[in-house]
Amino acid sequence: MEEVLLSDIVTHSPEETVAFGRRLAADLRPPCWVLLQGELGSGKTTLVKGIVGGLGAAQPDEVTSPSFTLVHEYGNDNRVYHVDLYRIQDFSELATLGLEDLLAQQVTTIVEWGERLGEDLPIPRLVIQMEYLSDEERRIRVTRLGA
Repeated sequence: MEEVLLSDIVTHSPEETVAFGRRLAADLRPPCWVLLQGELGSGKTTLVKGIVGGLGAAQPDEVTSPSFTLVHEYGNDNRVYHVDLYRIQDFSELATLGLEDLLAQQVTTIVEWGERLGEDLPIPRLVIQMEYLSDEERRIRVTRLGA
């Protein structure tokens, strides 16, 4: 499977992380799957705020972590699904989310803890690896898998 590095940057504040998410959103075209990976506190939800805002689906301050609801939906014409798999323990729980229904829709699906989906994923997709460097700094590495 072809992997292309699109970006490897360090942001120095939450505002820079949101701004990078907005720039990244400019290149997303549904149907699109964006898988975010990284430890707790690495800035995944902050980046999602920028992506969702950049897609015009919601204002960044309206975007919250779906850790307890598991899925948030934003927008009308340009729908974005924000999924958080942190609390998912096994594939039987994953099956109850209905993510396979999103495969046939013209939407952007952003998945925090995307590595928990396994290898059977839509292609092409973006994989974003987030790394906590300090209280303010985050490393963001964006790769595209597939065509």
